[in-house]
Amino acid sequence: MKKTITIILLMLPAISFAQYKMGTVKLGMYDPSATGSGFIIGYEGGNYIDESFNYGWSVDWFHKKYTDQKLVREFNDEFGFINSELNELRARTNLHDIPIMFNITGRFPVAPRMDVYLTGAAGVEVMLIFYRSFQNPEDDNFKSAFDFTWRLGAGVSYQIGHRSEFLAELAYHAAEPSWTYEVDDNGRTRVFERSYDMSGIMMRVGFRFFY
Repeated sequence: MKKTITIILLMLPAISFAQYKMGTVKLGMYDPSATGSGFIIGYEGGNYIDESFNYGWSVDWFHKKYTDQKLVREFNDEFGFINSELNELRARTNLHDIPIMFNITGRFPVAPRMDVYLTGAAGVEVMLIFYRSFQNPEDDNFKSAFDFTWRLGAGVSYQIGHRSEFLAELAYHAAEPSWTYEVDDNGRTRVFERSYDMSGIMMRVGFRFFY
């Protein structure tokens, strides 16, 4: 009987953590190769298996208005530099990038109320693109693109209260959605591939709460 009670007492912390669900709000800067840096915000939900390991899902949103210089160079090479100013207008892009991912995280205590953690994630990159057409550069057109995505990161968390903590995180995110872009050149159709190298560094802070 005493042995059974002892085993139950030893299991209580793990059982308690297994009942914890978590929510995390993260915000900061993201610097993908295709667009340059900008603001990113995200939410992460999940469950704790024990005090050292959790798993869950996350969704982020990154928005950027920019001129696609790679596309400008392709247009200049194909159609000449005489239209370079017009090609700048043709390459204007309004992009919404939404990674949806499954993630796992391991935590390691380093001081009272403070942990370091390593995290990894994989999922799908959903990209919503409002772009200018070649023939009518004043008008917006819409396209969507998708790609497999992955992320590796590390961070530090500091316990604020019994069920809340502050965190700071550095991560590398990788994805390259693409789609084809057709141009009618005097009856001849030319096809360009528009790819968006979204690989880059994320630096974020956030708050995690347990319930």
